[in-house]
Amino acid sequence: MSQFVFKMPDLGEGTVEAEIVAWHTKPGDAVSEDQVIVEVMTDKAAVEVPAPVSGRVVSISGEPGDKVAVGSPLIVFETAADPAADFSRAPSPAAAPSPAAAPNPAAAPNRAATAGDSPPQADRPRPPAGRVMASPANRRRAREAGIDLSTIAGSGPGGRILSADLAAAGGQVSAKTPVAAASGPAVAASPSLPASAADITEIKVIGLRRLIAERMSEAKRNIPHFAYVEEVDVTELESLRQHLNGGLAHGAPGLTYLPLVVLALARALESFPQCNALYDSARGVLMRHRAVHVGIATQTPDGLKVPVVRNAQSLPLWDLAAEIRRVAERARSNKATREELMGSTITVTSLGKLGGIASTPVINAPEVAIIGLNKAVDRPVVLNGAVAVRRVMNLSSSFDHRFVDGYDAAAMIQALKELLEHPATIFIPKVTTP
Repeated sequence: MSQFVFKMPDLGEGTVEAEIVAWHTKPGDAVSEDQVIVEVMTDKAAVEVPAPVSGRVVSISGEPGDKVAVGSPLIVFETAADPAADFSRAPSPAAAPSPAAAPNPAAAPNRAATAGDSPPQADRPRPPAGRVMASPANRRRAREAGIDLSTIAGSGPGGRILSADLAAAGGQVSAKTPVAAASGPAVAASPSLPASAADITEIKVIGLRRLIAERMSEAKRNIPHFAYVEEVDVTELESLRQHLNGGLAHGAPGLTYLPLVVLALARALESFPQCNALYDSARGVLMRHRAVHVGIATQTPDGLKVPVVRNAQSLPLWDLAAEIRRVAERARSNKATREELMGSTITVTSLGKLGGIASTPVINAPEVAIIGLNKAVDRPVVLNGAVAVRRVMNLSSSFDHRFVDGYDAAAMIQALKELLEHPATIFIPKVTTP
C-alpha cells in the first residue's frame, strides 16, 4: 500500500483557489478512477473534480464553504501496489491523515466518527496535557453546549477531539447538527436572549449563492446604475405571437415574448453600439461588440444563472426561440458548460407572470446594460381619442452611466419600443441612406 496526495488542480483562466461546494466521498470510502469526488466553485463556474486514481480515501481537506488554493493538498488516497487489491474491506487501523493534508474532524483511524457511535470509555486515551486539538466547528459546538474541551480525551489522530467525543461528553452534538438545534436548550435557558432565537436556522453562504452575492455586491458598488422604465403597447406583438403559435404542431413548445424581444433588441443595438459593450476595468478599455451575445437570466434550483445565446442577430426567430430554450434548460439541469455561461455582451431578464409593474435589474458586469421584461396585462388606454383595451408591458432597464449617457439609454429603449409596437419592422432589413 502507498499514499497518493491529490492537490487542488489548476482549473484554468488564472484561477488561484477554488471553494469546496460539496464532497461526494468521505474518509474510509473506496473510490474508482474518474469517479466524481468533490464539487468546487471558481469565480467562473462549478466544476466536478474526478478521482485521479483508484483507492481508499484516507483524509480530505476542508469543508463546504472553505477555499483551497491551487496546488494545496485536497485529498489523500491509499492506493494498492497490487492492482487486484481489495479496497472494499474495512479501513486499516493504521490509516491516518497525511501530514500534508488538512485534518478532517470526521476522519478517525479505525471507525466513522458519529454522535451515536462513541468509543468505549475504557479505550479512551487520557486528555492531552498540552494544546487541545479540535476543529473550529467542534470548538464552537463545545462552547455552545458549555463543554470544557480540556476535560475531553480526543479519540482522533494525535488526540484530536471529534464530534463523537463531544457527544460522549454530554453535548450530543454531531457534525451535521444545525447550530440552531445545538444551541436550542442553551438559548431557552438564557434570560438574556429571546426564546424565538431557538427557531433561527443558520445557512452557510457557499457555492453559487456566494458567487451571486459577491457579483451583485460588486456590481452595485462599482457601477453607477441609470434606471429607465418605459411602457410598451404589445397588442400587435401578442397578435403576432398567437398567430405564429396557432400553426404549431400539437405539443410543440409555443413562442413567448422573450425571443421576439431579443430579436428586436438585436435590431435596436445596430444604432446603439455603446449599449452592446463590455468594460475591462483592469485595462480601462470599453469593448464594443458587433455581434450580439445575449445573456438569458435564468432562475435555477441553485440560484440565478446567465447562459448565453451567441450571435442572436443572425438567428431566425424560431431558431432563436429554440436556442433560448436549450441554454436555459441546460442551466436549470446544471449541465451548462463554462463556455455556455460566459461571454454575453448584454443581458435580458424576465420575471414572467411575476413581472410586476417595474423592476430595477442589476447589471451583469462587465456588461454595461440589462433589459428587464415585466408582466404584460390588458389595460384601458386612450387610443386615437377613445378609450380602448390594449395589452401593455413595461420594459425596465439599467445602464452603466459611466459609458452610456441617459439620453442614449432612453433613445435605445424608445427604439426598442418602436420595434415591439410595430412587430413587422423587426423582420424588415434596415434601410441605409446612400
